[in-house]
Amino acid sequence: MTPLERPADPAILGRDNGTLSEPRTGPLTVVQEADADHIAGLEQRATEYEERAQAEATLRAYESDWRQFTGWCAANGFAPLPASPTTVRFYLAALAGHRSTRTISRRLTSIRRYHAEAGFEDPTEHPRVRLVWKGIRRTQGWDATQKEPAVTADLRAMIATLDLDRLIGVRDRALLLIGFAGALRRSELVALDVEHVTERQEGLRLFIRRSKRDQEAKGYELGLLYGSDPDTCPVRAYRAWLEAAEITEGPIFRPITRHGRMGDERLSDRAVALVVKRCAKRAGLDPAVLAGHSLRAGFVSAAADAGVHERTIMEHSRHTSIKVMRSYIRTATLFKDNPTGSVGL
Repeated sequence: MTPLERPADPAILGRDNGTLSEPRTGPLTVVQEADADHIAGLEQRATEYEERAQAEATLRAYESDWRQFTGWCAANGFAPLPASPTTVRFYLAALAGHRSTRTISRRLTSIRRYHAEAGFEDPTEHPRVRLVWKGIRRTQGWDATQKEPAVTADLRAMIATLDLDRLIGVRDRALLLIGFAGALRRSELVALDVEHVTERQEGLRLFIRRSKRDQEAKGYELGLLYGSDPDTCPVRAYRAWLEAAEITEGPIFRPITRHGRMGDERLSDRAVALVVKRCAKRAGLDPAVLAGHSLRAGFVSAAADAGVHERTIMEHSRHTSIKVMRSYIRTATLFKDNPTGSVGL
């Protein structure tokens, strides 16, 4: 028998094919103990990387949806794991008419995910479950949850309401302007550190370490030019905020108490939405249709309205789908070049 024909050691063969073989019988040697510890360490590290494969916000959403499903099952006498197709059908029927189509879709994804992790068959793929889900979609449609864009005029009105004699006013101006000019997502905005921003003669160079479409953290460089109006210039607002807050390193945007005391921790992404809504209300805008994403959508809309080429906008906003980007533009230009004004009504 040649070396190539000789059977491999069972333990080694088990690892090579992706499984962990049971230790061979006999006294556990020191080498085997060390080997077992090494394998346990690899298992722990592999699990940690599996958890990092998805964004924390996504994982939190899955956990919340799963708690909702298990709570409903407990209240109605059904087993959540493994759940039968009948259980899922009834659950969908209970949600229909009370939850949006997007929410129901995410709940199904959570059920599918937890069953896959536990090694159970996916009940959401059963033909009768899929038929109920199709009926809900046809009945409810896909709700439009996208917030309205805050265009340049809206932004100016919001900034005009800020008290720049207070630290929170200086912070909110910088937050609104950088979020808008950078077409930043909320998570990208609050993740900025001083070390990620470089002041250049032309303006600011931002390094976005991670974003929704860049889960592998390759990063992206973004340039912000000086504004023509000092009151709405993102570069000047950034400098004024760092100087007023005496921030030299770490998170740029931080929480401030009602007494004006600033914390050391990073501002949450939810706080961005609250800032936008608060400023919108003071400016006489509808806070119900504006949120943190309105800054990003507003920049895209304003740039398109100014005649900036779509490809240039996409490079700046890091959009990977031109369809998604155009949806922002469509919302903001519903009444521009509208044919109903030309038909003599």
